[in-house]
Amino acid sequence: MHKNVIVGVTGGIAAYKAADVVSRLKKLGMNVKVIMTKSAQQFINPLTFQSLSQNYVVTDMFAEPKTWDVEHIALAKWAELFLVVPTTANVIGKIANGIADDMLTTTIMATRAKVLMAPAMNTNMYNNIIVKQNIEKLKDFGYYFVEPVTGRLACGDVGSGKLAEPEKIVKEAVRLLQDKKDLKGKKILITAGPTREAIDPVRYITNHSSGKMGYAIAERALDRGAEVLLISGPTNLKAPVGVNKIDVNTTNEMYEAVLKSFEWADVVIKSAAVADYRPAMVAENKIKKDDNDFSIKLVRNPDILKELGKRKKDNKILVGFAAETQNLFHNAKNKIQNKNLDFIVANDLTKEGAGFKSDTNIVTIIDKNGQTKHYEKMPKIDLAEIILDKVKSLLIEE
Repeated sequence: MHKNVIVGVTGGIAAYKAADVVSRLKKLGMNVKVIMTKSAQQFINPLTFQSLSQNYVVTDMFAEPKTWDVEHIALAKWAELFLVVPTTANVIGKIANGIADDMLTTTIMATRAKVLMAPAMNTNMYNNIIVKQNIEKLKDFGYYFVEPVTGRLACGDVGSGKLAEPEKIVKEAVRLLQDKKDLKGKKILITAGPTREAIDPVRYITNHSSGKMGYAIAERALDRGAEVLLISGPTNLKAPVGVNKIDVNTTNEMYEAVLKSFEWADVVIKSAAVADYRPAMVAENKIKKDDNDFSIKLVRNPDILKELGKRKKDNKILVGFAAETQNLFHNAKNKIQNKNLDFIVANDLTKEGAGFKSDTNIVTIIDKNGQTKHYEKMPKIDLAEIILDKVKSLLIEE
């Protein structure tokens, strides 16, 4: 893959791992140029990056230029991806607030390339509300992040803030550079998250779904050129910039929203974990406890996926999910038949690293012809890619 990548190196102890990142990018055929902050040079010598990248290293905004171009503008135009590794709290704060006071931040401000950041810092710094808000601001602006991992930090603390492994950082960089637009022109409707059914003004029935799987699919579908509509129950997640989002609370609200847009969609991926039942009556006021037992009568909610299966035509792809704690394959295969699905993504919630709240999943994909493929634990963003590859293969068959 011959792509132009700028690697920005900032002043953290993890700067030495940036050398591994540059080396891996070069081995993949990338043309790499490195910009180092003044602080980064206290941790690692620029000569290391010059040797690995086979390009001169930019270290000083006011150094004698190597060409007659305005250097930060020339670099900004040259780059197809800007990778900052490690990304310190200081640099995150400067970029989030429009401060451009060195070659690194100035070039980032001038580039139109995708910017990927790999934060690394003390766990207390990473969890500081100011840093968190700056990261969220940058995500809203369309910047990409490789989240740090939990582990032993250089200061001796154990917690989140450790730089992600170079292999993972490079993998994400490659994903952003692929620019695969194989779903361009397709309209994909995705549901995500839980639903909530009110008991009284302060209580409700729900489940443990975080929405991470559906949001990951929405992100990757958008990157691959699709027009994406995300219908989401209550989550703490933000939809990727460019995704159209409809917020709902109850299963009935999701039912109405999905059916309203069903004809519009070429593909429907139903990853939301909706409540199958709701209270028959919702108390007008808070129910007060007393010395007696209390019971709630529940009634069935509409089966959204089954209704979509009834309305499905041959030119539409319908994908379901099955989160089970027993009889996984039996229940998933029944769901394919009963709800007229093209394929189902089934996961066993009893397995560590699978299902709700986790950033990873362990699944088996079963199609309507009975073909089965199992996938071991992987990040949900990678599983999203696999699901969309399956969707693409079905679209080609039509």
